[in-house]
Amino acid sequence: MICDPNAIFDPEAMRGQVLALAQERQGAEFRAAVVALLRAANKDGREVIADAFSLRPFAARELARSYTYLTDGLVTTALMAASEILHPLATPTTGERISVFAVGGYGRGEMAPFSDVDLLFLTPYKITAWAESVIESMLYILWDLRLKVGHSSRTIKDCIRLGGEDFTIRTAMLEHRFLAGDTPLAEELSARLASDLFAKDAKEFVDAKLAERDSRHEKYGQRYVVEPNVKEGKGGLRDLQSLFWIAKYLYQVQDVAELVSLGLFRPEEFDFFSKAENFLWAVRAHLHLSAGRANEQLTFDMQVQVAERMGYEDTSGRRAVEVFMQDYFRHATQVGDVTRILLSKLEAGQLKNEPLMERIFRRKRRVKPEYTVTHNRLEIKDPQKFLTDKLNLLRIFEEALRTGLLLHPDSMRLVRANLHLIDDEMRNDADAQRIFLDLLLKHGNPERVLRRMNELGLLSAFIPEFEPIVAMMQFNMYHSYTVDEHTIQVVSNFSAIERGELEEELPLSSALIRKGVNRKVLIVAMLLHDIGKGRPQDHSILGAQIARKVAPRLGLNKSEVETVEWLVRYHLLMSDMAQKRDIADPRTVRDFAKAVQTVKRLDLLLLLTVCDIRGVGPNTWNNWKAVLLRALHSQTREALENGMEAFNREHRGTEAKKRLRKALPDWDKGDVKRETARHYAPYWQGLHVTAHVDFAEMLRELDALDDPSAMLVRLHPDEDRDATRACFVMPDHPGIFARIAGALALVGANVVDARSYTTKDGFVTDAFWVQDADGHPFEAARLPRLRSMIEKTLRGEVIASDALKSRDKIKKRERAFRVPTHITFDNDGSDIYTIIEVDTRDRPGLLYDLARALAAANVYIANAVIATYGEQVVDSFYVKDMFGLKYHSAAKQQSLERKIREAITAGAERADT
Repeated sequence: MICDPNAIFDPEAMRGQVLALAQERQGAEFRAAVVALLRAANKDGREVIADAFSLRPFAARELARSYTYLTDGLVTTALMAASEILHPLATPTTGERISVFAVGGYGRGEMAPFSDVDLLFLTPYKITAWAESVIESMLYILWDLRLKVGHSSRTIKDCIRLGGEDFTIRTAMLEHRFLAGDTPLAEELSARLASDLFAKDAKEFVDAKLAERDSRHEKYGQRYVVEPNVKEGKGGLRDLQSLFWIAKYLYQVQDVAELVSLGLFRPEEFDFFSKAENFLWAVRAHLHLSAGRANEQLTFDMQVQVAERMGYEDTSGRRAVEVFMQDYFRHATQVGDVTRILLSKLEAGQLKNEPLMERIFRRKRRVKPEYTVTHNRLEIKDPQKFLTDKLNLLRIFEEALRTGLLLHPDSMRLVRANLHLIDDEMRNDADAQRIFLDLLLKHGNPERVLRRMNELGLLSAFIPEFEPIVAMMQFNMYHSYTVDEHTIQVVSNFSAIERGELEEELPLSSALIRKGVNRKVLIVAMLLHDIGKGRPQDHSILGAQIARKVAPRLGLNKSEVETVEWLVRYHLLMSDMAQKRDIADPRTVRDFAKAVQTVKRLDLLLLLTVCDIRGVGPNTWNNWKAVLLRALHSQTREALENGMEAFNREHRGTEAKKRLRKALPDWDKGDVKRETARHYAPYWQGLHVTAHVDFAEMLRELDALDDPSAMLVRLHPDEDRDATRACFVMPDHPGIFARIAGALALVGANVVDARSYTTKDGFVTDAFWVQDADGHPFEAARLPRLRSMIEKTLRGEVIASDALKSRDKIKKRERAFRVPTHITFDNDGSDIYTIIEVDTRDRPGLLYDLARALAAANVYIANAVIATYGEQVVDSFYVKDMFGLKYHSAAKQQSLERKIREAITAGAERADT
C-alpha cells in the first residue's frame, strides 16, 4: 500500500458504523445514511492516496493496490448492508446464496484513480427474488457513490457457456477475484473455470488476443504518435495485460515474474518489463488525477501537467515535458519489444504443424548455412558460434532483408543481449561499414531494417551519436513523430521515390533519382540530418559537426563527407527560402544559388527537403509546398547553369506582358496597351498570367462602373497549389491589406501568400492565396458565402476586430505550447524592400493584427509570405516606408518592433480569454 491501509479505509470501524445505523434507521432512510457514510469514506480515502502519491510520484504499484483496497472496502460494505440488513434471510435455501467477484482490471487488483468497477454476481441456479433484491440494493448504493460499475449476474453454467462463446468474457473471467459472499460457491467457480474453460482452446485464445492487439494498434496508432493513448496505444498498458493474459492462460501463472523461472523471460527482460509497467501505471494515475476523470489520452496540455506532477524539470535546450515524453516513449518501446518477443515465442509454441501437402508444395526459402527457418522466421543455428564474429550482429539483418524473413524472437533476444560487443574497433571496421551501408542501399527496404535495428538498440550501438535522439519528442504540433521515427520516415520516403511509387505525386524528385544522384551521400545525410536535436545549440550547426565525425566511420570519402556535412548544415535552407521568402523576387533566387553553388548540391538538397517535409507527419506535405519547391529548384538551376540575367526585373516584366497579350486575344490593342502601362514593375514578376487576366478584367469592369466606392472580388480554386486565389480590386486607401486579412480570418481562411500592388491610376490589386482549416482549397459550394462575408467586412457592415473576439481563441490542449516571438529586419534579402520576419504563436486573427499595426505605422506592405509549422507561424512582410524607402534606421526598426509586439500581446490576451 502507498500508506497505512486503515488511513485509506478501516473495514472494522466501517462495519461498526453501519451496524449502529441499522439500529436507528430502516429501509430507504438506512440506505441513504450508508451512502453518506461511504461517500465520506471514499472521499477521505482518495485524498489520502492522492496526497501520498504526490510525495512518491513513481509508487504506481502501491497506488493501484491502494485504490483496489479502497474499492474492495466500499463494495464489501455495500454487500453487507444489502444482504445482512436490508434483505436479511433467517433460513436461506441452497439456491439463495450469492458470491461477489471482482473481474477485469479490478479483479487483477490494478486500479487507476477513476477505473471502472467490474463485478460478477454469482448464484448457484437461476437468480432468486432475494438475490435480485440484494444485487439491486447494492448497485444503487455503489451508483450513488458515483462509481462506474459494470456488472453481470450469472450462474456457473452461464460463465462456462458465455466464456466459451466470447473471448472477451473469457478474458474477464480469467481475472476473477472473490470479494465476499458464499465461499464454497466461489471455490466451485474457480475449479470449474480451470477444468471446463481455461484448459482448452489455447491456440484460439492466443490468436484472439493477438488479433485484438493488432486492431487496437490500428485504431490508436503506433507508439510514436505524439499524443499517445497510455492504456490502449502501442507499447501501452494493454500490451502488458495481453501478455499476462496469454501467459496466465497457457501456464496458469499468477504473476509475470513467474515467467522467468519458466524460461520465457530472461531476468534483465523482466527487469525492464517491470520498470516500464510501473512507469506507465504512474503516468496513467497522474493523468487521471490531473484530469479529475478517467482519461487515457496523453494530450499536449496533459503532458505538461503530468511531467510536473512526476517531478521533471527543464534542462538546457529542452523543456521538462520533452524529457518526460522521451522517457515515456523509451518505456513504450521496451514494452513493444519485450511483448513482441515473448508473444512471438508463446505464439510459436502454440503453432500447429502445417498440413503435409502444404509442407510439400511450399517452397522453402534458402538461407545461409549458419541460419535456419523456424515458423517462417530467421533463427540462428548455433548462438555461441554466431557470437565469435561480432560482425554477425549486422550480417543477420542483411540475411533477413535478402530472404524477406522476419527475425525469430530468439535471434532478436540474442542481438539485444550482446550489443556490448559493438565497440570502436567494430565501428571502424571496413567490412562493418560496408555491411551497414549495404543494408541501407542494396535491398530496397532500408526503413524496415532501420526500424528493427533501432528497436533492438543496435543502431545506437553502431552510431552512438544517434542514441540521444532515440524516442526524443519535440513538444509542438508540427512534428507527428519522435526524432528517430521521423528520421526513419525520411529514409522511407526516399526509398518509396526510388521504387517509383510517388512518380505522380513527386515528378521532379522521381526524375532526379532516375537521372542519378549520389545515393550513399543522400541516405547518410538523411540518417544524420536531425542528429543534433535536443541540445541548446542550433541543431543544424551541431548536426553538421557530428556528421563530420560520423560520416567517415560509415565509409565515406573526404568529398562525400564534405557534401554530407553541408547537407546536414543547410537541410532547412531550401524549405525556409521556399516558404518564408518571395521566390518571385530575383534576389531570393540569387541568394539561394550563391549558397548552393552547384546543381549537384541543389538536386541533393531538394530530395532531402522533400523527404524531410513529408517525414514530419501524414498531412504536412501539400501541393502548395510542392509548387514552391519546384519553382525554386527550376529557377535556381537556370541561374546556376545560365547566369542570373534571365531573372532581372525588366526581363521578367517583358515576358509577363507578352503572356498577358497572348491571353487576351479579343481585347482591343489600345485597351491591352493601357492595361500593361497602368502597373508598376513589381506587379509583373509576382503573379501568374491567370491572375494578370483576372485583374485586367476586374479593372476594366471597375472602370465601366465609374463608382469610387465600388470593389470587386474574384475567388478561384487553384488546385495545382492546393489553395484558393482571392483577387481584390478597389480604389486605393490606407489599411486595405489589413481589412482584407481581417475579412479572410472571419471566414476561417488561412492565408499562405499575399501580394499587394497599386496601379499608377490609384487602384489596389491584391491577391491572397488561402486554404481551409484542413490545408486545402475551399470547396466550390462554400465560395458564394465566402465572397458575401468578405464583401460585408470590406464595406464595413461587419467590424473584423469585434467579430474576431469570439473566434480568435486558442484551444485548451494547445495552450501548453511556448512559442517565443522573434522579429527580424532583413535589408539584404530584397533589392527594394525591407523584409520584416515575425516568428510567433499562430492564431486565426494574427495576420490581421500584424497588418493593422503596420498600417497604423504608415508601413506599405507589398507582399506577405506565411509559413505555418503547427502552432508556430512565420509571417514575412516585404515592406517600404511611406516614401518608398527601406527601413535602415535602427530607431525606426525598434519603434516598429515595439508596435508589432504590442499587437501580438494584445491579440494573445484576447485569444486566451
